[in-house]
Amino acid sequence: MPVYILLSTLTTEGVQCVVDTPSCLREISMDIESLGVKVLEQYATLGQYDFVHVIEAPDNETVARVSMELVARGHFKPLSLPTISLNDFISRLSLKRQP
Repeated sequence: MPVYILLSTLTTEGVQCVVDTPSCLREISMDIESLGVKVLEQYATLGQYDFVHVIEAPDNETVARVSMELVARGHFKPLSLPTISLNDFISRLSLKRQP
């Protein structure tokens, strides 16, 4: 199944939720999985994004729905990135070089 990266930043409401109830962050996986994807990993990060979620989803449309649902809930601003496995990427580049 395709793997995607969701980078997210907290909104003002999201920051308040985390400050008031830090354990609400554990509910993110359940919320995301309830939308039809599998959460593989989650990380809190420093820098431009507050969280990284590595997910499996059947297609881009499902990930778009997850992103819109997260935005609608008002706590996150996500950025969705489809991934290509390194082996597949190398294979595609290698095909291009063959005469």
